[in-house]
Amino acid sequence: MAPPARPAPTANRNILSSDVEIKGTVKFSNDLVVDGKIDGEITSDGNLTVGENARIKAEIRTASIIVYGKVQGNLTATDRVELKSSAEVVGDIKAKTLAIEAGAIFVGKSTVGTPVSTVQPTITPAPTTQPAKPAPEAPKQGTLSGTIS
Repeated sequence: MAPPARPAPTANRNILSSDVEIKGTVKFSNDLVVDGKIDGEITSDGNLTVGENARIKAEIRTASIIVYGKVQGNLTATDRVELKSSAEVVGDIKAKTLAIEAGAIFVGKSTVGTPVSTVQPTITPAPTTQPAKPAPEAPKQGTLSGTIS
């Protein structure tokens, strides 16, 4: 008799459920889904998904980030950041691509894309001498004509 079929292993996907609280540095490989609380720092070459129940206060540096919950801190992704409609992010975002759904809250600044080359603006110095102003004209004299009664 053949052994029962096993479901595909979930070793590549790590899950922190809503009753998990972590203070400190979180490092992981492949994928991490967080639905709990993290206070500290999150770093990885993998993909992070912030669940709807998640409350994160952390500096995040990963390959890609999908946010459904609340994040306070800067997000840096080498590839993509997605803010879903239920997301609340307070912090700066730096990524190659950024997608924000209607309804998402984002307070911060974003740097999106990677420039091909940095172009320095050309600055032309202002002239140090003022152009000569024309001399004011002398008042002209004229004659009055009219009738005297």
